[in-house]
Amino acid sequence: MGLDNINKIILVLSGKGGVGKSSITAQLALTLSLQGRSIGVLDIDLTGPSIPRFFGIEAAKVRQAVGGFIPVPIHDAQPLPSRGTTNGDAGDRAIGALSCMSLGFLLASRSDAVIWRGPKKTAMVRQFLTDVMWPDLDYLLIDTPPGTSDEHISLLENLLKQTTSPTSPPNQLAGAVVVTTPQAISTSDVKKELNFCKKTGIRVLGVVENMAGFVCPNCSECTNVFSKGGGEVMAREFEVPFLGSVPIDPAFVQLIEEGVRPVYPKGTVIEGRDMSSVEEESNGQANRKDGGLLVDKYRDCSLSPLFDDLVSRLVADIRSRD
Repeated sequence: MGLDNINKIILVLSGKGGVGKSSITAQLALTLSLQGRSIGVLDIDLTGPSIPRFFGIEAAKVRQAVGGFIPVPIHDAQPLPSRGTTNGDAGDRAIGALSCMSLGFLLASRSDAVIWRGPKKTAMVRQFLTDVMWPDLDYLLIDTPPGTSDEHISLLENLLKQTTSPTSPPNQLAGAVVVTTPQAISTSDVKKELNFCKKTGIRVLGVVENMAGFVCPNCSECTNVFSKGGGEVMAREFEVPFLGSVPIDPAFVQLIEEGVRPVYPKGTVIEGRDMSSVEEESNGQANRKDGGLLVDKYRDCSLSPLFDDLVSRLVADIRSRD
């Protein structure tokens, strides 16, 4: 019950809204699953739960069993077939199971407003940490609201209480990934989150700079429309790891919103990797919008190799601390 079956817990934080924290959480989860690990995602952004939308399971409802909630499965552990793509992903791989829990599953409608005072939010966060019946997980990712509000305080109080018990795995609370965008107005707010982590004793696993560039869907260019480098400068200032820069990719947005498998024009290169699709001309929109798994389609996204490298370094760092 609760966190007993979880090996490592990672928080995804940001001091500012609109920086793409849920997008980063979803892609961390998909990448960890592609690396064969069993993953859970807990969405405690109570007033704006968007994780169900990212995984395309908004219509799902949580089941209850004796003693708690059963998280909503996104996919089970299974093999994915090899594909002769040009982005370096041509081998067979077995993916880990992925499931999630969010207040969005408990609302009657996606448009319902959650108008709760602090004590009710605190109680809901506590219930999510104690009453969700997670299967055995390698990693639990917790998507948090922006700022340092009631939810954060309640989350940390309960997490520290549960993860420091004699029965907890060592270093169960691995730390936090902090998300920012490159602009100074964003990094100035996110610095408050880094100070929050410092004051509460939460180890910062690294900073991710989101929206650092724009992958044009019609040509092979990646343009830094919001500048680039602010997140890296901030990470150096606070002496925490910089995990990488992530551009805006309209193909990823289309994948999430419409379920369309990404394709790219010939010559599209992201971080030195050729993302051109050899099937761009013949595949067609109908074939791209198939009923395959989200995690399989994500393999063709330009952001997938970026996150594969980012997550590999993150996991290596966490393991080095054990």
